[in-house]
Amino acid sequence: MTTHDWIILGTIFAYMIMMLGIGIATSKKNKTTDDFYLGGRKLGPFVTAMSAEASDMSGWLLMGLPAVAMMGGLAEASWTAIGLAIGTYLNWLFVAKRLRRYSEKINAVTLPDFFAKRFGDGRNIITCIAAVMIVVFFVPYVASGFSACGKLFASLFGMDYHFAMILSAAVIVIYCTLGGFLAASTTDFVQSIIMTIALLVVVGFSEGFVNGFDNVFANVQGLNGYLDLFKGFSVETGTTGSYGALPVASTLAWGLGYFGMPHILLRFMAIEDENKLKLSRRVASIWVVISMGIAVLIGVVGFSLMKNGFLPQYSDASAAETIIVDIARGISRFGFVPAFVGGVILSGILASTMSTADSQLLAAASSVSQNLAQETFKIKISQKASMWLARITVIAISVIAVFIAWDPKSSVFQIVKFAWAGFGATFGPAMLCSLFWKRTNKSGIISGMISGGITVFLWKFVISKLGGVFAIYELLPAFLVSIICIVVVSLLTAPPSAEIQEDFEAVRQKSAIIE
Repeated sequence: MTTHDWIILGTIFAYMIMMLGIGIATSKKNKTTDDFYLGGRKLGPFVTAMSAEASDMSGWLLMGLPAVAMMGGLAEASWTAIGLAIGTYLNWLFVAKRLRRYSEKINAVTLPDFFAKRFGDGRNIITCIAAVMIVVFFVPYVASGFSACGKLFASLFGMDYHFAMILSAAVIVIYCTLGGFLAASTTDFVQSIIMTIALLVVVGFSEGFVNGFDNVFANVQGLNGYLDLFKGFSVETGTTGSYGALPVASTLAWGLGYFGMPHILLRFMAIEDENKLKLSRRVASIWVVISMGIAVLIGVVGFSLMKNGFLPQYSDASAAETIIVDIARGISRFGFVPAFVGGVILSGILASTMSTADSQLLAAASSVSQNLAQETFKIKISQKASMWLARITVIAISVIAVFIAWDPKSSVFQIVKFAWAGFGATFGPAMLCSLFWKRTNKSGIISGMISGGITVFLWKFVISKLGGVFAIYELLPAFLVSIICIVVVSLLTAPPSAEIQEDFEAVRQKSAIIE
């Protein structure tokens, strides 16, 4: 390796050591499983906002989204970003405060725990279904993060993809098992800052290298549909696409996923003061809009960099997911200080990946150790033993995720897209109905979760193959099927008990008075 490579590697390892240090420092604050899974509900507004969005964006922000924009034009990338921005704002506006209030009233510390206590599920049927769904969709999500880390080191230093992936996974697992939710949230806050710096540096350098945005847009003007939100252009095939009303609605449906993301909803439950959620909402919404806008712009600028030879000729969007990695390597060639800057940029990619993987690991671990082992199967263990079970679960899930991510050709964007749909359809309608419709009952929620999860699989692997109007993002039809099932089944079965309805009214009336 060259001196520049060593500087980059040193910067990245310094970042990893800092994350481990946070894990060690916060480990002393974990006295109970409530602390481990929810940080004792002591998160401040800025940590809540930035950790929620950092854990949301993942390697998709710095790898998947720029690649889609670069190889397909503005259509899919822009409508995806718009849908996510709208979903972010609405989730903070409508769900955050009421979920924080409701979860505290019924003493719920995980998402399955919330649904079970919200509907008086003494037999833990909801708990079991929710926990299984979380594990099913989170494991491939975690795998996408490990894959992103492996691709980063493999393309940078020529390291073996599998070794790099395992090394990155080990760092994430160590600080997660030590510090739990508080470590994940604190590191996510730091990582969101690093991600922001990386995005700004990359777009600034790229714009300067191609001599201004005028040249950037001049280079893509000849690509019919590239800058058109209703067409798009495939760089891979050289053909103009078509992005009509149905594809737009389908892509905007990404925003629906927010209502069902366990690792984001847990941040709402964990904030110390619910009255500070308004500040968190503003911070989160502004950061999401700016970061996704820059990520899309990097993709557009990337085409010019590829055209003039600064970047390699990518064969497809999956190959182009290393665009920011390659830009960072290019920057590092200009001297020692630029090499350090390149290391910071690459640390940003690691940050985007690790900030999501850690949160997902904790959510999946809580589902297994708390919701399945202790609540569903009634295994009686001490608080200390429960903490160790949670840590062992984190390790076990990580091992499974490593095997899923073993193929270096797997697409980060496509894996995240599928898992996002799974959570959005399984938990989104259930969360909205739980918080805002008093008539929702246990049977309705069970039917909604099951139908939403199954529809995602059926639509992705069977129905979408029919093409035409069926070739849409599986989240939209699955979300609609889930919410219809919840409403219909709830109305056809007995209403919830008087006690459950009283809790609902108490939370609703408090919301009306304060809000």
